[in-house]
Amino acid sequence: MKEVMITINGKICTAPEGSTILEAARINNIEIPTLCYLKEINEIGACRMCVVEVKGARSLVTACVYPISEGMEITTNSQKVFNSRKLSLELILSTHERKCLSCIRSGNCELQKLCKEFNVDDEDYFNGENCEYEFDDSAVHMVRNNNKCILCRRCVAVCSKWQSVGVIGPNNRGFNTHIGSAYEQNLGDVPCISCGQCIVVCPTGAIHEKDQTQEVWDALEDPTKHVIVQTAPSIRVTLGEAFHMPIGSNVEGKMVAALRRIGFDRVFDTNVAADFTIMEEANEFLERVENNGPFPMFTSCSPGWVKYCESYHPELIPNLSTCKSPQQMFGALAKTWYAEKEGIDPKDIFVVGIMPCTAKKFEVTREDEAAAGYSDCDVALTTRELARMIDKAGVRFVELEDESFDNPLGEATGAGYIFGATGGVMEAALRTAAETLAGHSLEQVEFTEVRGMSGIKEATYEMSGATVNVAVASGISNAKKLIEKIQAGEAFYHFVEIMGCPGGCINGGGQPVQPASVRNFVDLKTKRAAALYAEDKDKGLRKSNENPIVQKIYQEFLDKPGSLKAHHILHTSYRDRSEIEIS
Repeated sequence: MKEVMITINGKICTAPEGSTILEAARINNIEIPTLCYLKEINEIGACRMCVVEVKGARSLVTACVYPISEGMEITTNSQKVFNSRKLSLELILSTHERKCLSCIRSGNCELQKLCKEFNVDDEDYFNGENCEYEFDDSAVHMVRNNNKCILCRRCVAVCSKWQSVGVIGPNNRGFNTHIGSAYEQNLGDVPCISCGQCIVVCPTGAIHEKDQTQEVWDALEDPTKHVIVQTAPSIRVTLGEAFHMPIGSNVEGKMVAALRRIGFDRVFDTNVAADFTIMEEANEFLERVENNGPFPMFTSCSPGWVKYCESYHPELIPNLSTCKSPQQMFGALAKTWYAEKEGIDPKDIFVVGIMPCTAKKFEVTREDEAAAGYSDCDVALTTRELARMIDKAGVRFVELEDESFDNPLGEATGAGYIFGATGGVMEAALRTAAETLAGHSLEQVEFTEVRGMSGIKEATYEMSGATVNVAVASGISNAKKLIEKIQAGEAFYHFVEIMGCPGGCINGGGQPVQPASVRNFVDLKTKRAAALYAEDKDKGLRKSNENPIVQKIYQEFLDKPGSLKAHHILHTSYRDRSEIEIS
């Protein structure tokens, strides 16, 4: 690509042709602040925080949308630029609820950080009329406080462009503009899929997950409760970010140690349930192969995707795998097999899931998710909520020595680990399905064609004389494209994996919030996924069917994959949600 020569703050620099001033500055190690900008998603120049001087321009220009040209002279740090940015901050604060000390984003708020840098304090710079909004806590998974909203529109952009759901947008005009749903409906009354992608891109505390940590603290204090915690595959490679560790750090050992210090009775690994998911899902897929469909079979691990399917494509419900997600399978096994083994009444077992996903909060409320007569999983906490619990407990996370999961539900195969990345469920299922079809152990266990961060991936495999067409999509906008392609007859697949969030669980709506300055220029998804694949590669056992505890539980309790008992405990059902309902 052709390089363009420009001058930034008196220094001659180069950047690829077609770059914006913001991108060119970053390439040359110069930071320009932003509030509304999200690369390729929300490039609207609305917040005016990225203004710079360009020689010859009649006024300041917004760096996030202004392209560079040969010989351009740019100044990013003049007093004129500083004054303009400060004025923009003062105007934003004039309508912002400034309860920073009690805000869930205090210390990790992009607006707060900029106010500190530009010496903007709590003084009322522009007194006058102000709009006041009621909290919207009608949804199961999140809370919206428009009094903290700065109208950056990032949430609107990701809901529409990444997720193709579009249940929020700007209502009214001028001073009365605010983000809401059509006809001012509450979030609980619209077909939101609970993915939480709006939360991870919000620069302030205007939207956040519905905090359930107190419910967990209460359970831990209850002497009648046996409190179990399970951690999803991706949590171990993202939790460290909440404690300023490098992106992609695998903190499994420290995470286990922290959970024990918080006070959980048992610390188990959701990866074990991921192995069970593969056993049931692979068996279900092979049954469909024998019965000629219905095809494609869609995975059911992602509750955001499942809710989208029920709400927007109920005609595809027969194509959904009936397998519960690993979180729910784990809870079901904990309150049946584990309860029986330990002699504990299921009503006294309290299961907490540490999940990358706000849709998991919705999932625990679903019907047909109570194998023992009680909710399979009692509470789903996000990675962020766990980090807050660790801080509250006074645990010095970074200094902890590594510890191992408890037995018997603490040892998983490599297949369980890769569930956290897009394509991982597909690859894990293919490993077991291919071996089952072959009738003997297979040495080749890597299906690299379904790996990577592309929104849609396709592959064809020959398995013991059978041709199997598969596809993988992450992010609902990509899922929508794939569905349209299937329904138009343009493609035929036997098996399709869909993850509701772009990149899969590693980029879930419950993961640590990274500021736009990182999100726009660092490949979070690839760094996080690499740690999971590295763990898989180092595992001695890499196929779910090889897991000794999985084999043991089938032998002594479930009989075999797909048995009547396995169906009762590990499978679920779905319903048409296309009529808008209060969630």
